[in-house]
Amino acid sequence: MIKMAVFDMAGTTVDEDNVVYKTLMRAVNERGFDFTFDEILAQGAGKEKLHAIKSVLGLRGILDSTLAEEIFERFLVMLEEAYKGLEVTEQPNASKVFAALKAKGVAVVLNTGYNRETAEDLVQKIGWEEGVHFDCLVTASEVERNRPDPDMIFWAQKKLGIDNVSEVLKVGDSKVDIEEGRNAGCRFSIGVTTGAHTEAQLREASPDFIIDNLLELIPIVESRADSMV
Repeated sequence: MIKMAVFDMAGTTVDEDNVVYKTLMRAVNERGFDFTFDEILAQGAGKEKLHAIKSVLGLRGILDSTLAEEIFERFLVMLEEAYKGLEVTEQPNASKVFAALKAKGVAVVLNTGYNRETAEDLVQKIGWEEGVHFDCLVTASEVERNRPDPDMIFWAQKKLGIDNVSEVLKVGDSKVDIEEGRNAGCRFSIGVTTGAHTEAQLREASPDFIIDNLLELIPIVESRADSMV
């Protein structure tokens, strides 16, 4: 039986027009690089953003922590400016799926590679409230190790009193989301095609399911508890 569903935010439950990754690309390329948006998504999607920057720079063989930290600080300033007046909406059917899961006794968790300030800003723009629309928000700020390490999932389990990770599912739009769920030992690690990575890219991380709409989670929870792809 599934007792907790952990959802990534941007690209999975939140639609912010990829402003974070567009801003990250601008911040990196300000330093004389020419990374494409596809490269940014391929290397950075789902990761804590300093880690994402280091991964992107690694594509050019650059292992300069000082440079990465300078870009990260600039990125935070640019992101704050980009968010002013930005319209943020939920991904299709997110609230409906949250409500359906909660009605079945499944705790709903949001997790993200953003820091808490950014994540809370997104939640507020949509109008979601902790304890009403979802049960728990865990961000990169709360844990020592970030995706693909499973610390955020374990943190949410502890907070919500979910002892058995085999009663947890993870949903995300990037390979690193799927890897996070698999590393945690979740019953299901599920990819969704609404965000950063294509179906082919998601399959590289060996998800249990790939869905195109969050509504497809409901029959998985209801009638496929013992199924695999």
